[in-house]
Amino acid sequence: MIKKRVSLKDIAQKVGVSTALVSYVLNGKEKEARVGEAAAKRIKKVAAEMNYQPNLIARGLKFGKTHTLGLIVADISNPFFAMLARIIELEAQKRGYTVLFGSSDEQLEKSQNLINTFLNRQVDGLIITPVAGSQAQIEELRNKGVPFVLMDRGFSEVETNTVVTDNHDAMYNAVKLLIRNGYKKPGMIAYDTTLTHMTDRIAGYRDALKDSGIKFNLKWLAKVPYGNYKDHVTAALDRFLDAKNRGVDSLVFATNSISVQSLKVIHARGIKVPQDLGVISFDESDVFDFFYSSITYIKQNLQSISENAVQSLMQAIDSRSKKYVKITVPSVIVKGESSSRRATRGE
Repeated sequence: MIKKRVSLKDIAQKVGVSTALVSYVLNGKEKEARVGEAAAKRIKKVAAEMNYQPNLIARGLKFGKTHTLGLIVADISNPFFAMLARIIELEAQKRGYTVLFGSSDEQLEKSQNLINTFLNRQVDGLIITPVAGSQAQIEELRNKGVPFVLMDRGFSEVETNTVVTDNHDAMYNAVKLLIRNGYKKPGMIAYDTTLTHMTDRIAGYRDALKDSGIKFNLKWLAKVPYGNYKDHVTAALDRFLDAKNRGVDSLVFATNSISVQSLKVIHARGIKVPQDLGVISFDESDVFDFFYSSITYIKQNLQSISENAVQSLMQAIDSRSKKYVKITVPSVIVKGESSSRRATRGE
């Protein structure tokens, strides 16, 4: 049986004062209401003893704020999003906010359900990692005047507050590193989506080839769907690593999930890294520690992304301004053995 929520009236009856007086004290307005210090202490003591929990939704309707934020990520079990969520939670906590979490699993319906749920809970604002095709959801939030920030990715055709990694430059620098180290046919495996984080990474890959005088080959780029991506990544690698007609001498992986699956396949096929194949990953993974060759990876500044996302949302909540800000955060390449120079391999 669910225990009845303790109300302000319950506390008032036990202390022997009015409900209004209890409300003033528990909302931190005892000085304004000229409540005596002894009475205020007694009310707070009884409230604690009765385990009083404020109704944040009702309080939000009355005062205009619930001091809660909604965070929607693609998959909270992914270490990348888990770390972002943790830092966001800590940053919000510093400002007196609680964060509600949800995973969209890259599905439109789940994304919409989470948005509806959080808005029904009267959150003060949203931080969203949008899913492909969710432009209408985002535009509706904007039209309703809901404060929100898109994080990690966005839409080129929808103007909003966004906080993203400089995906183009990150991938550009990774591919240039491979080329400087003697690789002439770098390939790439990416997700098949129109979301900006992936299109920018693919553009960076192609621009690095172009600026290095290497003609782009369609067979060097594999785009895989989010759904059942492991099977599609395996099929792409089968094409790339065919012993008779190997099309690439190195690979960049557009996400850590693609990287982990690719390394499993590479190991199973007996492909030696970097002896047979150069490798760079976008983002890191704990799994890399178990691979025999240390993996070169693009390290995103998760602290800066999270801090900027919370700060941008706070500004949107406070100002309700229609002026949108895009923040681009630089990343660094952490070099391992997997991208080492071809000349060191005896070729």
